[in-house]
Amino acid sequence: MRRWSWGTRVALFGGAALVVGVSAASAVPTAEEDWRVVPPIEAVPVDLVAFDTCDTALTELRNAITPHVGVYGLGGAGYATTAEGQAQADTRAGTPPAAKESAAVPEHSKTNAHEAGVDEPDLVKTDGKRVVSVADGKLRVLDVATRALTGTLDVPAGHASQLLLHEDRALIIGGGPGVAGQRIAVDGPYEVYSEDASVTLVDLTGAPRILGTLTVDGRYVDARQVDGVVRVVLHSGPRLPWVYPMDGRTEAESLIANRELVATAPIQSWLPQYELTAADGSRSEGTLVACDRVSHPEEHSATSMLSVLTFDFPGDLGTGDAVTVMADGDTVYGTGASLYVADDHHLRPMTRTAPNAPQTTAIHQFDISQPGPPKHVASGRVAGTLLNQYSLSEHDGHLRVATTSADAPGIPEQAPATQSAVTVLKRDGAQLKEVGKVDGLGLGERIYSVRFVGPVGYVVTFRQVDPLYTLDLSDPAEPRKVGELKITGFSAYLHPAGDGKLIGVGQEATDQGRTTGTQVSLFDVSNPAAPTKVAGHHLPGANSEVEYDPHAFLHWPARDLVVLPVLTMPTAEKPVTPVASGLLVLRLGDGAFSALGTVRHESSTYDPGIRRALVIGDDLWTVSAAGVQVSRIDGLAQQAWVPFT
Repeated sequence: MRRWSWGTRVALFGGAALVVGVSAASAVPTAEEDWRVVPPIEAVPVDLVAFDTCDTALTELRNAITPHVGVYGLGGAGYATTAEGQAQADTRAGTPPAAKESAAVPEHSKTNAHEAGVDEPDLVKTDGKRVVSVADGKLRVLDVATRALTGTLDVPAGHASQLLLHEDRALIIGGGPGVAGQRIAVDGPYEVYSEDASVTLVDLTGAPRILGTLTVDGRYVDARQVDGVVRVVLHSGPRLPWVYPMDGRTEAESLIANRELVATAPIQSWLPQYELTAADGSRSEGTLVACDRVSHPEEHSATSMLSVLTFDFPGDLGTGDAVTVMADGDTVYGTGASLYVADDHHLRPMTRTAPNAPQTTAIHQFDISQPGPPKHVASGRVAGTLLNQYSLSEHDGHLRVATTSADAPGIPEQAPATQSAVTVLKRDGAQLKEVGKVDGLGLGERIYSVRFVGPVGYVVTFRQVDPLYTLDLSDPAEPRKVGELKITGFSAYLHPAGDGKLIGVGQEATDQGRTTGTQVSLFDVSNPAAPTKVAGHHLPGANSEVEYDPHAFLHWPARDLVVLPVLTMPTAEKPVTPVASGLLVLRLGDGAFSALGTVRHESSTYDPGIRRALVIGDDLWTVSAAGVQVSRIDGLAQQAWVPFT
């Protein structure tokens, strides 16, 4: 099977795409046609229905996509080839379990995840007996007792980026190698670029052994695991060999060719394709999802699809029993019973948008409470765009959504100012309907971090100073701001620390908003109406991966540890300071931070930087692309170093 990526690439060329009618795919543009503009792919109604047959699906897909096809295919002016109350004690990942799993397995940390009981893929996992890593793109297994490397595995479908672990099996998620290939276009062969997502199931009972690999022509978005069931979200689009006005081809000729492509394209150009390789090397390939498993709004652009695959760790890999909707998606949030995929439309092809057009985020809810494939149950929309998955939180049957939008009242005849809001949605039939909203947060600013803890929400916005807002969400119909704390800098990640405390990781800043280095803050939010900052630790010239990936954060209350990777850069005050990476280890006690030291890895041909830290028993395990180091928590003395060679 040959898979063709749909990802958009842009070259800076003048000109734009054309206005295209739904009919007359090969008609020559008239002088009255403005072929420099194609209709924007607007937000569409979110009620979804399924196609009944492939013939119906093909007709609707061709008609829906045609108005958006121009002289550059789906691209704009460039190349688009076919081919992201009180803060209670955190009992989720990162804190020790209530009891040891067995006498032989020490207490150990887990991936810092959003919701209790819902695991998230990451670079490294541990079950207390073994440490499994893909930090350097290969699967590596280390035995905790002997601190020895027991297995290394090259992922057959390409670079491994994330993994999930359950008992004696690992699920590795990665991207394909990316290769050039040819496809026949209306005027001959056409070179395109292939980009795939892959899922590989590995047996860890002895030396790691591949049980199967599924490769799909689509972009991996995210995944969630509940017990032994994993849901993987993929994003794909039509795979058509668009032509462009170049090498003597006029804009009119390019438009005609692209219209003919759409008019003659088979259904397989839209439906994602797969290739499945079994443990014995046998292969099968085909269409990932049946036409009647594709749901769509009454109106849609036919430019992208969102597929949710289901894998059961105890079973064979299979093809994931896909469920697909005609939608974009870039943010995944999961609970034990629901999977939400949000789309703020930034993945749409680069067609024209109206000036100052309002930004919206569509949210699709899937029921995952039952075995088997998920069921799409509802969709809704809110104004503005999300920051990340922490902008979403389900509580007592309501979904709270934090967004930033440019719709605040501004200066007359100027663009509206930005503001942030929290909207509360509740499922009503097949719709997620708004039941309450609080807005006006951070006028002229945007959200930098969000955390919801039960009926309370915390939102940080920033431009020059950092307002930390506390929100009372106990009445979903009347959410309200109850407190505000203004300090310099901002927190990019918020973490509940128990006893009415909240940890923030971000950047300190000057009064003018210039960032000065990593800042770890401790907030007292026991009185939501009057939050205060009670402690802080500033590392000038540094930044941390935690600021954009909370998986890098570790809080271990049993030993009062707060751990995060840092990268220190030269500053204006110390311009000759060498670049240095390491793991900052802090102790949080008596309402203050104290530095226990910085763990660093042995040098290699480049400075890889420590990516993750794990607590196993009395040891701190740190993982980078160069290797794994084991240090004693008390004193941070090195106990072992296992290089990745």
